[in-house]
Amino acid sequence: MRTTAYLVEEPGGDFVLAEVELEEPRDDEVLVRVVATGLCHTDLTVPTMLPQEMLPTVVGHEGTGVVEKVGAAVSGIEVGDHVVMSFRSCRACGPCTAGDVGYCEQSLLLNYMGMRADGSTTMRRASADGDGQTVFGNFFGQSSFARHAIAYADNCVVVDKRLDLTRLAPFACGFQTGAGTVLNVLDPKPDEPIVVFGAGAVGLAAVAVARGLGVETVVVVDPVASRRAVAEEYGATALDPTEADAAPVEERVKALTGGGAAYAIDTTAIASVVLQAQRALRSRGLLVALGLGAPEYTIDAIDLLQSGKVVRSSIEGEADPLVTIPQLIGLREAGRFDVDHLVTTYPFEKIADAVADSRSGSVVKPVLVWGE
Repeated sequence: MRTTAYLVEEPGGDFVLAEVELEEPRDDEVLVRVVATGLCHTDLTVPTMLPQEMLPTVVGHEGTGVVEKVGAAVSGIEVGDHVVMSFRSCRACGPCTAGDVGYCEQSLLLNYMGMRADGSTTMRRASADGDGQTVFGNFFGQSSFARHAIAYADNCVVVDKRLDLTRLAPFACGFQTGAGTVLNVLDPKPDEPIVVFGAGAVGLAAVAVARGLGVETVVVVDPVASRRAVAEEYGATALDPTEADAAPVEERVKALTGGGAAYAIDTTAIASVVLQAQRALRSRGLLVALGLGAPEYTIDAIDLLQSGKVVRSSIEGEADPLVTIPQLIGLREAGRFDVDHLVTTYPFEKIADAVADSRSGSVVKPVLVWGE
């Protein structure tokens, strides 16, 4: 079928609207008419890292939409269902069968390479002669910066049709990662303080669910005043790391948490900030680094060896989308995961504005919405 998509044609290039030919869904695939897609940091960084031979590509991995066709081998999904599309996993390797689908042995191929597991692509650039240019789609098993997407049973979460799909798009990755880290990795008690570095979509989702679970002390560190204000609306204490003449951030965090946070989450991927996060922990505290950016981090070895602290990462907050997304929607419906106001919607034709606002930090979570 012919549809429209936003292509990246060169490394770091702008998004260009074009007509593409999208293949019919195979037996294990689902055709989704995209309603909305969150704009994530990954959508902006991955195309800068791809060689020219893997372009043009279509990214987008926080898609929501309505199912239009279902392959013969797909069960549990029907035409007309409303779905949230998240990351893919093979569901058959060792990590997957152990429940650790974020660590799937096929994750790189299934999510980042822009092709199916057999090496085929789902899209071609539309042309009059029917022999258009190959387009690398299938990003995170969806490539949802398009009017239609090919997805799969393992990354499609069926949701109640009464729910607003524009608000659910970030549940596919950003909100899932931040909240999932609190739920699945930290599992904090109310009296265990948490510090979050970076108050973007991932960080504020962590704050929202932590406060929703009753964590008494949550500290947020971010240089952007508007984002600190949002954190304070959740009942967090917000610190400005650029404040002149203030004590070092780690000392201020320790003063607010009775000697150090039990848990720290870094979403910035800035090496110096990760070091602050480590030092802000109490003995045997846990730091989870979530950001994608700096290729290396500096760890304070003396602090680490004298304190029993743990520094680790997490992929998607240890989430299984088929489990965690419904869990988060349930918490949202119960008033314990209040994140709707973090979303700013843009018509898809305003994608350049959404990118600019995302990079400037003037909005927390841009979501692109297709018109009827």
